[in-house]
Amino acid sequence: MTAIQESDIVRLPRGVRLREDKRRGGWVLLAPERVFQLDGIAQAVVGQVDGERSVGTIIDRLCETYQAPRERIAQDVTAMFAGLVEKRVLEVA
Repeated sequence: MTAIQESDIVRLPRGVRLREDKRRGGWVLLAPERVFQLDGIAQAVVGQVDGERSVGTIIDRLCETYQAPRERIAQDVTAMFAGLVEKRVLEVA
């Protein structure tokens, strides 16, 4: 599995889009010939990805928004990002 560091900056690769799916309700990551349905938590995390913020900054923003322990959010976010990088719908800039 890909190791994600808090200093890394992540972005959606060319051809991948975060879109609201009004038909199914919710949000999806659209990739060439693939669709990834996101739950509310995944959408909140991926919605922070702008290609400029570091993973650590994204974690800090989520901690402020959800008032959750940083260690827990950091573990969950880095694991999610690593999985998305493996699936090639997220990349380290």
